Amino acid sequence: MKAELIKESINLFVEKGFSATSIQDIVDKLGVTKGSFYYHFKSKEALLMHIHLSYIDDLLKRQKTILETEKEARGKLVKVVELLIHDIEKQGALGRVYYREIRHLTPENAATIREKRAEFRDHIESIIKEGIENGEFRKNLEAKMITFAILGITNWSYQWFNPSGDLSVRELADMYTDFILHGIQSKES
Repeated sequence: MKAELIKESINLFVEKGFSATSIQDIVDKLGVTKGSFYYHFKSKEALLMHIHLSYIDDLLKRQKTILETEKEARGKLVKVVELLIHDIEKQGALGRVYYREIRHLTPENAATIREKRAEFRDHIESIIKEGIENGEFRKNLEAKMITFAILGITNWSYQWFNPSGDLSVRELADMYTDFILHGIQSKES
């Protein structure tokens, strides 16, 4: 039941927005009582926090695997970009809720999520710095700004990219990776 509540809530949050979706809307969609909802979540905001934590914790776990298995900065960066773009296909609705609805978390919960987002961002910045230091990427790059650019490009894709459209997830990931790497790659690489 908990998984069904989460799934239907995500769909409703995408369709109507968090504020416009009531607990009654969620339970009506499943044909259950509010008691079923409150058995798993103490509030709609607690559900939203659960969604946010699940999403970012999963991203961090998969990013960590990339950092531990890829040897070169270029490979790490390619895999992280692919991770973010492939998530649009696998978890599109969840990603849209994650990026769009953070404003509805309490300040304390939003701070927790922002801290985890910063950790994800810091890992990308470390990849850029590593690539600069070992000569894979240009020496004159500002790692922090490049990191924000990469996240801006990939995260905004949740707003417009349709995995069922003319361009596949693989093609978009390849385009972004090519664009990013040729903009930061050292002439020697």
